Amino acid sequence: MTEPRFEHPPEEAAISYLADGHSLRSWFLTTDHKRIALLYLVSITFFFLIGASAAALIRLDLLTPQADLLTNEGYNRAFSIHGIVMVWFFLIPAIPNVLGNFLVPIMIGARDLAFPRLNLLSWYIYIFSGLLTLYVVVSGGVDTGWTFYTPLSSAYANGAVVATIVAVFISGFSTILTGINFIVTIHKLRAPGMTWGRLPLFIWSHYATSIIFVLATPVLAVTLLLVAAERLIGIGVFDPRLGGDPLLFQHLFWFYSHPAVYIMILPALGVISELITAAAHKRIFGYWFVAIASIAIAVIGFMVWGHHMFVSGQSVYASAVFSFLSIAVAVPSAIKVYNWTATLYKADIAIDAPLLFALSFIGLFVAGGLTGLMLAMLAIDVHVTDTYFVVAHFHYIMVGGSVTAFFGGLHFWWPKITGRLYNETLGRIAAVLILVGFNVTFFPQFLLGYEGMPRRYHVYPPEFQVLHVISSMGAALLAVGYALPAIYLIASLLPGGRRAPANPWGATGLEWTTSSPPPKDNFTEQPVVARQPYDYPLAHPASRDDG
Repeated sequence: MTEPRFEHPPEEAAISYLADGHSLRSWFLTTDHKRIALLYLVSITFFFLIGASAAALIRLDLLTPQADLLTNEGYNRAFSIHGIVMVWFFLIPAIPNVLGNFLVPIMIGARDLAFPRLNLLSWYIYIFSGLLTLYVVVSGGVDTGWTFYTPLSSAYANGAVVATIVAVFISGFSTILTGINFIVTIHKLRAPGMTWGRLPLFIWSHYATSIIFVLATPVLAVTLLLVAAERLIGIGVFDPRLGGDPLLFQHLFWFYSHPAVYIMILPALGVISELITAAAHKRIFGYWFVAIASIAIAVIGFMVWGHHMFVSGQSVYASAVFSFLSIAVAVPSAIKVYNWTATLYKADIAIDAPLLFALSFIGLFVAGGLTGLMLAMLAIDVHVTDTYFVVAHFHYIMVGGSVTAFFGGLHFWWPKITGRLYNETLGRIAAVLILVGFNVTFFPQFLLGYEGMPRRYHVYPPEFQVLHVISSMGAALLAVGYALPAIYLIASLLPGGRRAPANPWGATGLEWTTSSPPPKDNFTEQPVVARQPYDYPLAHPASRDDG
C-alpha cells in the first residue's frame, strides 16, 4: 500500500470533513459517509445507554433471592428490552455502521460509498425504528424476550408485542441497505492497484458480514411479520390449534439469528486483525488464511442454527449433524486466533490501549468459543440449556467480543476520525477495567448455570446469592470501565486537546495516508496501490507522551 506519512498534514491540505459546514442541515442531510458514521456513533451510544440501564435493573434485582425491586412482569420486560435494544440497536450496527461506514471507502481508496443517499436513508430508518422501540418502552414494554418465541409472542404475551416486532422489522431495512452498499462499494470502487489480494482484512470481514446482512435479514423480517399477523388476525402458521407449528418459528428465527451472531462478531474479527498488525508492526501471519476464514465463517454460519434446538424435540440425527457443523465453524475462528498469536510472536510490540483491547478480545473470545464447543455437545447442552451458562457464553462472545473490539477500534481510529489524541494512560486503565469487570460479571454465571440456575428467573434459591452478588459487583465495575472512555474521548475534543498526526501508530493502509481528520473526499488525489497489505516494517512512531 502507499507509504504512510507521519507528519502533520500540510497547511494547504483540503478542508476536513468536520469543517465542511456546521449547520444542522449540513449534518442531517449529509451524504458524506464519514459524517453518517458519526451520526451512527451518537445514535448507538444512546441506545447502548438504554440497554445498559435495563441491565443495571436486572443486576440490582438479582442481588437478593426474592423479588425486592421488580415484579415478575417488570423483570420480564426489563430483560426483554435489554436484549432487543442491545442486539438490534447496538451490537448489530455498532462496528459496521460506525467504523465500517467511516473506513470502508477510505481503506479501498474511494471517495464515498457507492450509494451515498441510500447510506443516509439507512440511518433515518435506523432512527425511526429505534424511536418506535422507545415508544414500546414508555408504553408498557414487551415481555417475550428478544427471541419472540411462539406461542408466547403470538398468543399469550402482554405488552406492545406487535409494535416491537414492527420496530425490529423496520430496522432490518437499514441493515440490508448497509450490506448492499458495502458489497457494491467493495466490488466497484476500489482504487487502482487495490486487488482482492491487497484488501485489508477489515474489508474482508465487512464483505462477509454484508453477505449475511443481505441473505439472512429478509428471513427474520418475514418470520416476524407472520408472528404479527398471527397475533392480529389469527392465521395459523405457528399456533398448533390453527394447524401451525411452534417449532417452525424457532427454525426460521435461528436460521437468521445464528448468522446474526457472526454479523456481530465478524466485523470485530476484522478490527482485531488491524489492531494486532499495527501493534506488532509486522505483516499478518497467513493473510489469505485469515481472509478466507471470514468467508468460511459466513458460509458455515448458515448451517448451524439447529444447535439452538437440541431440547426442542428435533431428530437426534439432525442434532448430531448440527453438533458436527457447530464444531466445524470453530475452525476458521481458531485460524484467526492462531494467526494473530503468530503475528505477535517475537514482534516489537507497542503496548497501547488498542492492543490491550485486542488482547482482551482474544482472551474473552477464546473463552466464549470454548464454551460454545461445550454447548455444541448434545450431552452437555441438555444439562445447561436455558441456564445462566448459556447467558455467560453469549455475553463472552457478544459483549466480551464485539463490544471490546468496538472500543479497541474506536481508540485505534479516534485520531483519524477526530484529528485528536486521547489520554493514552486513561485508555489503558479503561481497557483493564473493562477486562476485569467483564470477567467478574460473567464468569460466576458459568458456575450458576452449571449448578442449575435457570435464566430469566429473578426469584432463586438462597445458595445462589453469593455468585449473583459477585456478578452484580462486577457489573458496577464494568459500568465504570465503559463510562471512562466517554470522559477522555470527549475531553480530547475540547479546545485544549492535542492534534493528531496523519499516522500516529505507524500503521500501513490507505486511511493512514490522508490527513487526520480526512478531507471531504477522503484524499486530495486518487491513491494508487502498489504494495502488499501490511507491508512492514515502517519506521515505528515515537511513543506518545500524555503530558
